[in-house]
Amino acid sequence: MKTHNSYSSSIYGFTRVCLVIVFALSMGNVMAQNAQAPVKKDTTTKDTVKKVTAPADTTAAAPEVKKKSFIKNTFDGNYIIDNQTVMVPIKGTFEFDIQHRFGTVDNGFKDLFGLFASATMKLGFSYTPVNNLQIGFDATNEKMEVDLNAKWAILKQTKDGSMPVSVTYFGNAMANTQANSVALIYVTTGDRFAYFNQLIIARKFTDKLSIQVAPSYTHFNDLQGYLNGEGKPMPIYNNDNFSVSASGRYKISDGASLIVNYDQPLTQNPADNPHPNISFGIEMRTSGHDFEIFFGNYSSLMPENNALFNQNDYKKGQFLIGFNISRLWNF
Repeated sequence: MKTHNSYSSSIYGFTRVCLVIVFALSMGNVMAQNAQAPVKKDTTTKDTVKKVTAPADTTAAAPEVKKKSFIKNTFDGNYIIDNQTVMVPIKGTFEFDIQHRFGTVDNGFKDLFGLFASATMKLGFSYTPVNNLQIGFDATNEKMEVDLNAKWAILKQTKDGSMPVSVTYFGNAMANTQANSVALIYVTTGDRFAYFNQLIIARKFTDKLSIQVAPSYTHFNDLQGYLNGEGKPMPIYNNDNFSVSASGRYKISDGASLIVNYDQPLTQNPADNPHPNISFGIEMRTSGHDFEIFFGNYSSLMPENNALFNQNDYKKGQFLIGFNISRLWNF
C-alpha cells in the first residue's frame, strides 16, 4: 500500500508541474501577440463630431434697405411772384414775409409809373412745427383782410427717379374784417369768409431749371350781385371758381434766378370775368433771405381776390411793379 501511494503522489506532482508550465507558456504567447498587434484607433469620437457638425448656413442675407434721397431746392423760397411754390421749410423754421404791389404803370409820369399810386401791402408769418407741414397768418391793407393758411408737402421728387415730381397742397381761409356800411353789408359772420385750395406739382429738371403747375379752387361764401329790371337779385360772379397757374425758375448764378409766372382763370362768370396774369422778374437769394422784384398784372395779395377780381389787362399794358421779401430763422 505504501509503494502504491508513493507512486500515485509522484504522478500527481508531475502532472501539476506540467500544467503550470503549459499555463505559463500560454500566457507568454498571448502577451507576445498583443504586443505585436497594431493599435486600432478609436474613431467613434471623430465620427460623432462629424455627425454633429452644423451644416453651412445657405440662407440668403436680408437685402439692405436704402434710404430714399430727395431732390433739394426745387425753388429757393416759398413764393414765386404771386404763387406759392412746392417748397416747405424744414422743421423749426420761422418765416416773415413782406409783399408789396404798386399801382399800374400805364399812367406814366402822372404817378411815376405807379410808384405814387395806391399800393397794396401784406405782412405774413409762418412756422413749420413738424416736418413737411407749415402753418401761417397773413394780414393785408386791402379790404382789411386776414387769413390762416397751411402748406403740406405730400410727395417729394427723388434722386433715383422713383418719384419724378414733388406735390404740395396749399390752402387758406380768408376773412374781410371791415365794418358794415351802406356799401358793404354782411348779414352773418360766415359771409365774410372765402377759401382757396391749390395742388402744386413741380419738377426740378436740372440744377438750373425748375417748373411747376398748380390747379386751384376758390370759394366765396358771399358775393356782390345786382337787381334786374324785375327787382330780382342776380349774381355777378360765381361763388366757385377754378384756375390754373404755371411757374418756372432758371438760375443764372448761385444767388440769382430768372422767374416767370402765368395764371389762367377757367370759370366763366355772368359778368366781369377776371383777366389772366403774366409776370416775370428776378429772384436773389442769400443765407436766410429771399428777394424777388417783378412786373405783373395781379394787384391783390390774397389768392382768392386775384383768381376772381383781377381786371388788369396785359393786352392794355396794365402791368405793375411788385416785390416779395422773405426772412427765415431756424429754431
